[in-house]
Amino acid sequence: MTIDTAKQTLKHTLGFDSFRPMQEDIVQTILDGKDCLVIMPTGGGKSLCYQLPAIIINGLTVVVSPLIALMKDQVEGLQELDVRAVYLNSSLDEDEYQDVLNNIKEKKVDLLYISPEKLVLPNFQYLLKQFNVKLFAIDEAHCISQWGHDFRPEYTKLRTLKNVFPDIPIIALTATADKITRRDILSQLRLKDPKIFISSFDRPNLQLSVLPAKKRIDRIIQFVQKRKNESGIIYCLSRKQTEHVSDVLVRNGIRATYYHAGMYPNERASAQDDFIHGKINVIVATVAFGMGIDKSNVRYVIHHNLPKNLEGYYQEIGRAGRDGLPSEALLFYSLADVVLLKKFAVESGQPQLQIAKLERMQQFADALICRRRILLSYFGEEVTKDCHNCDVCENPPELFDGTKIAQIALSAIARTKQDVAIGMLIDILRGSEKQDLLSHGFNTIKTYGAGKHISIDDWQQYILQMLNLGLIDVAYDKHHALKITTIGARVLTTDESVQFVNLAYIEERAISASTKDTKTISKRKDTEEVLFDRLRDLRFTLSKHANIPAYHIFSDKTLDEMVHAMPSNETDMKKISGIADKKFARYGQQFIDEITKFIQEQDKAGKKVQGTTQQITYAYYRQGMPIGIIAKERNLKPSTIYSHLAELYEQGYKINIHDFLDKRDLKKICVSLKEKGVPEQLRTLHNRFDGAFEFDKLRLAVAHYRKENMQQGVIEYK
Repeated sequence: MTIDTAKQTLKHTLGFDSFRPMQEDIVQTILDGKDCLVIMPTGGGKSLCYQLPAIIINGLTVVVSPLIALMKDQVEGLQELDVRAVYLNSSLDEDEYQDVLNNIKEKKVDLLYISPEKLVLPNFQYLLKQFNVKLFAIDEAHCISQWGHDFRPEYTKLRTLKNVFPDIPIIALTATADKITRRDILSQLRLKDPKIFISSFDRPNLQLSVLPAKKRIDRIIQFVQKRKNESGIIYCLSRKQTEHVSDVLVRNGIRATYYHAGMYPNERASAQDDFIHGKINVIVATVAFGMGIDKSNVRYVIHHNLPKNLEGYYQEIGRAGRDGLPSEALLFYSLADVVLLKKFAVESGQPQLQIAKLERMQQFADALICRRRILLSYFGEEVTKDCHNCDVCENPPELFDGTKIAQIALSAIARTKQDVAIGMLIDILRGSEKQDLLSHGFNTIKTYGAGKHISIDDWQQYILQMLNLGLIDVAYDKHHALKITTIGARVLTTDESVQFVNLAYIEERAISASTKDTKTISKRKDTEEVLFDRLRDLRFTLSKHANIPAYHIFSDKTLDEMVHAMPSNETDMKKISGIADKKFARYGQQFIDEITKFIQEQDKAGKKVQGTTQQITYAYYRQGMPIGIIAKERNLKPSTIYSHLAELYEQGYKINIHDFLDKRDLKKICVSLKEKGVPEQLRTLHNRFDGAFEFDKLRLAVAHYRKENMQQGVIEYK
């Protein structure tokens, strides 16, 4: 198989005109039978890198996938394209399982999705040897590494693949893997002279924002209500939080539900299915959710709490905007999150590694420079320019001299012998009369009440900034007591100054992020937004009837391209990304009908719409209007309308020319055109028949003749 064959399949089966960066080289590597490791961001097109070769090579591609829901989602999407894909997992009954095996034996399957646990069973590997396996694809390959953010022990058994199938190439794919994780993947899978492809980690369509946790539930409600028709994921640290946030959203009129590992399997499956099929718009979940979906039209991801590392954060926000359209990532950040996550890190099996990763996450959240530059730098990608699509770029921070505030807090820590936690420190600074404080005699120290003019919320923000600036640390093994660092000691005892971020700036940024209108995100004009909503409604109706996710019909990106191009015939519709031959056959005409109906309505209302005047005429024609009525509606002459239809017919638009011209008359005119040529002036042709045919009919006949003969190059003009 050649790359030219792959390009034809890319267009006609998958519906894409061209490869994304690196995809062509990866596909070529697989066709050459070589191993490779692909590091590509979520939404970057990883799946296509093995799906496309699987369609064209003569044999079976086995895809390792970690979750049943992910297998099901990807297989359903491929089957919509008439790709021969199946899965084997515990959701199948015995008869279904046997049917899949029989189809594989009969060579009716190109892609088999399977779990790592199933693939490594000796009896199943023996069974596979009877099939014509040509490729193994290991998805979510970071799961094989103990250094990865989502290590899964069952993945490590995949190292046996090269022993059992030494000559079959392996492609390993993941969205997030730092250098040590990449090396571990290569070593664990024992890849032979692999080619390594590392795509840009940049997702420029994602707007990044970080906000203080103050009033976060109110901010989330405001944010989601502005995006009521959009899909979103909200991540929480605990199961209890997911249920609480979901309940609050529902009480505020938002279609939401929750998802966590403590639910019964059928409850989790139902929640995920409702989200995938668009029955609910928002799912509030722990990090257990997300890897199992391929939903392309998630428009935002909100983190209710600080994630524990940048790898996890990057993968989770990558679930927004997989289709490439503008999307948002909103993170809420609190001092309590830092304390809790550091406790988890200390108690983990890798405390030094996990604490180091958490500190990088903190640095990102507390950034005063472009957030995208920090994120890309972490993954080894050098960036020299700001992104202008994060909260820091949009609203550069305002700083002020916070030395006195820091010194008051540091003095209180020192006078309590560095033996109090954050809550007690704030009580001391604000002059609280709580019994616990008084019993320890903290009301007698010099700094007692020295910060009473500062609110509790503001003190939490200032202490968080002190923690991130390295002035203090938390002793998690000593009841979270605050300790003064070397830098903090210098600030307390010398003239060394401290710059704090103005809290008013943080509040303004929070208001701006939570109340931002979706129009500033989508970039669509008002009329385009109306058409987009109509196409989305049509898609939902069709998906409900077919019982498949709406994005399996067309992605939001495909609808967005339709809105801007307003295709009204098959040729133009197939130029839209994501519209393969089978997709057009199933749904294309219905979307054309909706677009042309919209064009007609807008023109009738006197509103300017995209497209030529001929296309607007076609919109009326598609509604079955007589020529005279179209001319009247458009305030044009009937002859102009006929002229439009002739041009459109010649361009390949679907027009029944026999509605206007008898077959015998058409044949008679075309015979004359063939024998005597096409005259430069239509009047010449009119005179040739002594005025027997009207100009409008002659115009349509000439268009028909040109269309039929242009490709043969036989048209003569006389």
